Amino acid sequence: MSMAKPLRKVVVLQHRLLHYRVRFFQELRAACAERRIELCLVHGQPTAAEARKRDTGALDWADVVTNRYVNVRGRDVLWQPFPGRHRDAELVVMMQENRLLSNYPWLFSRNGTAARIGYWGHGRNFQTDAPAGLREKWKRLLVGRVDWWFAYTGMTRDILLTDGYPDERITVLDNAIDNEAFQADLASITASDLAGLRARVGAGETAPIGLFCGSLYPDKRIGFMIDAADRIRASIPDFGLVVIGDGPGADEVKAAAASRPWLHWTGALKGREKAAWFRLASVVMNPGLTGLHILDSFCAGVPLATTANSRHSPEIAYLESGVNGLVVIGGAGKYAQAIVRLLRDAQAFERLRQGALESARRYTLANMVEHFADGIVSCLAMERKS
Repeated sequence: MSMAKPLRKVVVLQHRLLHYRVRFFQELRAACAERRIELCLVHGQPTAAEARKRDTGALDWADVVTNRYVNVRGRDVLWQPFPGRHRDAELVVMMQENRLLSNYPWLFSRNGTAARIGYWGHGRNFQTDAPAGLREKWKRLLVGRVDWWFAYTGMTRDILLTDGYPDERITVLDNAIDNEAFQADLASITASDLAGLRARVGAGETAPIGLFCGSLYPDKRIGFMIDAADRIRASIPDFGLVVIGDGPGADEVKAAAASRPWLHWTGALKGREKAAWFRLASVVMNPGLTGLHILDSFCAGVPLATTANSRHSPEIAYLESGVNGLVVIGGAGKYAQAIVRLLRDAQAFERLRQGALESARRYTLANMVEHFADGIVSCLAMERKS
């Protein structure tokens, strides 16, 4: 009788487990098992500030260790213990963060093991105030010290190639979240629900609605959005703007809404409440930082309009201007003009709507899981870098 090959062990390190990654790791574990790979997850606890976000997840099969945090000049750095029972892992995948001090023994000596080392990350900090600063230079110096790269998006891949990392050792994940619940919520919204929302904001049956959904903070360019909305309203008198979200910029939105009866702030919403506004919306206005929540606009088939000169996350790579959304070059006037043109051109609007829906079918959690699992297999099949 032939004996089955033993499972090959792979360990993924996360400084903490976020709730939106729980299903990803569950499905990745199953995908790896199908490939005769044992996936192990090691994570620690959040900082006090992170814990207040209430976005921590849990998995009963994960190894939970106690992170040691030290605050250095207002910045938390940490050491994460590595369970001794996993020192036989053939691949250890870690996050690309300078502050993870426990990464360095792996990067410089493989932590005394024979394991391959992988990075999972953005390639650089997209929101840094000092892209040419020491932190980013240090990050670039370490890019080539790993055997494999699990790149968030194609934009990350381009960064790595520019830094001289070999293409054959890069897996593009197309970072995604679980949107099945959101899609179900969208499908459950009725005509009566939409009529109720229109009545709530005083919008006529055909009045176009702009929608912002996300955290409210400076990188979102809230003042720019309000300025653009004023300009759109001047061209399309029944236009309205609904802002979903909360954060330090909420007061700016509320102050603007006080003098603009067509601008409405809802606070943070989830589930069907959030989905209903996406069903009602004509365009998603997000002139500032655009990241993973671009997938919401894709799922809803609502074109998202942003600007080229904002500090975006790597998921901006998913937005193809003129195909599934708009990327506008210029100030609030140019941004408003682009949205007005879109709202007045039914053919262009439908083209972008269909493009968004097609993108929703591409950027899925299931596809990300398959990409990651296939990348693990490819890494294990290749020799370690010297």
